[in-house]
This record gives sequence, structure tokens and C-alpha cells, in this order.
Amino acid sequence: MGRYLIRRLLQALLLLALLSVGMFLLIHALPGGPEQVIFNPRLSAAGRAAIRAKFGLDQPLPIQYLRWLGNALTGDFGFSFDTYEPVSSVIAQRFPATLELFSGALGLALIVAITLGVISAVRQRTITDYTLTTFAYFGIAMPIFLFGLLAQDIFGVSLHWLPVSGTETLGYTFDPFNALLDHLAHLVLPTLVLAITFIATWSRYMRASMIEVTKQDYMRTARAKGVAPVRLLLRHGLRNAVIPLITVVAIDFGQVAGGAAITEGVFAWPGMGRLFLDSLQNRDYPVLLAMLMIGAVFVIAFNLIADILYAVMDPRIRYS
Repeated sequence: MGRYLIRRLLQALLLLALLSVGMFLLIHALPGGPEQVIFNPRLSAAGRAAIRAKFGLDQPLPIQYLRWLGNALTGDFGFSFDTYEPVSSVIAQRFPATLELFSGALGLALIVAITLGVISAVRQRTITDYTLTTFAYFGIAMPIFLFGLLAQDIFGVSLHWLPVSGTETLGYTFDPFNALLDHLAHLVLPTLVLAITFIATWSRYMRASMIEVTKQDYMRTARAKGVAPVRLLLRHGLRNAVIPLITVVAIDFGQVAGGAAITEGVFAWPGMGRLFLDSLQNRDYPVLLAMLMIGAVFVIAFNLIADILYAVMDPRIRYS
């Protein structure tokens, strides 16, 4: 296991190095620059050259990359073209909101998807299974931004049950407890909208995997020995059925992050997804490059965690 982890970590570092080169070249191939962001029709050629020199863009591209890489390894991603703040500070301000939304939606999606998948498999070819399947296909077919707009219209505008944007109610002063409740109320809709699409997809995978597991010989043997149905389902069936779902979740990690960006845009949630959209619109390339690299690190790390979970969930899996 130790050798496998070391080998995977070395592969991950090599992949990140290649990704950093590709992303750096892609970002610098896009039109624009700091002098375009700070648009001033009266800016002279000397002024433009001074701005480019300030951001180090007057150097050859390989020198720019090596300088950026050396600084990035220490957590310094340069300065934002838009705000002149350090990129690390800009991201640090937005990261907690995204982590809150992302972890809540991911946890909710996993719990509900596994539960619905198991229920649908146990109740195979019943009205319960057909109902859950219908709702799952409906969730798969609907775009996430449309879910967000419908949720805002139904639960916010029509029913007035939940707030539809932001993280807090403006114009009111709450005590700490009520401020927490107000924040959680703002978190409900974006979390549900982000989770619902993946609940629909993952519950289908869980259903198929659970049906396949229940047909295995060891399940028949345990049932013949008189193992209680609930214990048989949870101890023998669920643990093995969830292994394929781990692969699907690891593959979909990037899609969850992309869905978070759309959700944050719809609900005006001040996280990294909204920051990415704003930076793309403002052509704030240092922020875009830093966020792309951070996203790549998380995707690779999540896939490595998934490989470790295989061995945890199934003792038959051994890495060498």
C-alpha cells in the first residue's frame, strides 16, 4: 500500500506539472492583459509598457512560467488585474463559502442517493421503484440552472419560505443564534439545487450496483444461514455495492465543482464559482489560473482518496 501511494503521488505531481504548463499557455494565449482590464483610452504606449512590466508580462514566456511556478509553490499566485490584491487573499475570502456549499451538497447527495438507490433495489419492479426512477430521470434531464430558477420562483417568490440569494438578510441585525439560522436558511436552496442532479444520477448507479450484489453467491449463502435481512443488506450488501459508486463520485468531482459555479451564479453565493465567472468576465487571468490549478489539485486528490477507499471498503483489494 505504501509503495502504491508513493507511486500515485509521483504520478500526481507529474500530471500537475503538465497541467500547469498547459493552463499557463492557454491563459496567456487568451486576448487581453492588465492594460485591457484597466481600460483607459488615453493610456500611452509607455503607460501600457509600465503596467506590463509591473506584472512581469514583459519577460519571455518561459521566464514568466518559471517565476510563476516558483511563487505558486509558496502560495503566491501574483496579484489580481482587477483589484490589485494578492490572488491568494482574493481566493481565501471566497473559499469558505464554496467549501460550505460544496461539502453540504456532496454530503447530502451521497446520503440521499445511497438511501434511494438501496430502497429502489430492494423494492425492484414495484410502484416505489418506478416512482423513484421517474424522479431520477427527471432530475438527470433538467439543467442545474433551471432547477435553481424554479426553486427561487417556487420557494422564494411564490411561497416566501426561503431566501433566494446571498448569505444573509440585508438591513437586519440578528443575535448570533438567529444570525446562524438566517445563514442556514440562505444555504438551503443552493445546497438542494446543487445536490439534486447528482442524487438523481448516483441513485441510479447505486440501484444497479445493489441489484447486482444481491445476486451474488455469498448473499444467498448468508441468507440461507439465517442472517437477518437488515444486517444482510447493510453489512454484506451495501459495503460491496457502494464500491462502484466511489468511482462514479470521483469521476464526477469536477462536475460537482462546475455545478457549484453555476449554482453560485444563480443564487449570488459569494464563493469561488462566482469569483471564477466574474474573473472570466473581467479577464482577471492570475485569478483564473490560480483557481484552475487549485481545482486540478482537488480533482487529483479526490481520485487518490477514492483509490484508498476501495481497499477500506473491500478487504479483497490489495495494492502492491
